[in-house]
Amino acid sequence: MNALEYVPVPAFEDNYIWVVSDGQHAVVVDPGEAAPVKAYLAKRGWRLSAILLTHHHQDHVGGVADLLNGQAVPVYGPAGEAIEHLTQRLKNGDHVTIAAPALEFSVLDVPGHTSGHIAYFQAADPHGTPHVFCGDTLFACGCGRLFEGTPKQMLASLDALAALPGATEVHCAHEYTLSNIRFALACEPDNAELQAWRDKATELRARHVPTLPTTIAHERAVNPFLRAGDPSVQTSLRDQLHEKIPDRLTAFTLMREWKNRFR
Repeated sequence: MNALEYVPVPAFEDNYIWVVSDGQHAVVVDPGEAAPVKAYLAKRGWRLSAILLTHHHQDHVGGVADLLNGQAVPVYGPAGEAIEHLTQRLKNGDHVTIAAPALEFSVLDVPGHTSGHIAYFQAADPHGTPHVFCGDTLFACGCGRLFEGTPKQMLASLDALAALPGATEVHCAHEYTLSNIRFALACEPDNAELQAWRDKATELRARHVPTLPTTIAHERAVNPFLRAGDPSVQTSLRDQLHEKIPDRLTAFTLMREWKNRFR
């Protein structure tokens, strides 16, 4: 089996369009705009073989028609959202098999950011490493805003992602890491691993290097939205917000609302 390359192609101000290739064929995830993808595929000599979509927002689907340009390329996406050009509609537990590059994904329903948001989990690449493409549900040190779903839905979605193997590489769709780290440190100022991640991520961005992919194990250690049950996070929430925190869901709900207005 050929080795696979996982490439974040920058788009707009802070989007990443992920491209997975075996050196000849390429699968593109959430192409919000076509031009950077077309340029990258042309530079590498790769041929588009499939498109995966996680949710309906324009910065994730806006480039699909131009990328297809009349080609008979399969387009996978969530069954529960109105998205043009889909050839296969997916829900939790479905499987996606792509011949070239050789890829197999299982589908996870991860609503919250949007009502029908899905993620694609690859149990193992040729080296045995798992990967997840999670759109705007999970970010490095953060999570997506709740545009359509409820806090309960988003917490369950994050729990499902957090339950994936620790080595899973997390391919999220935005470079929000530094601002997310600032908020995470407000939630958990004494987290040494988070402090070290701040220093590393700052250095990476100074060199214009992506902070992604992260891993599930790393996110469990530094992402406050995966740590809503942690006593240190709940203590910070009580101190900052002067609210009672009877359970994880309350902690998550208050944290997400705080993040919305955090500067």
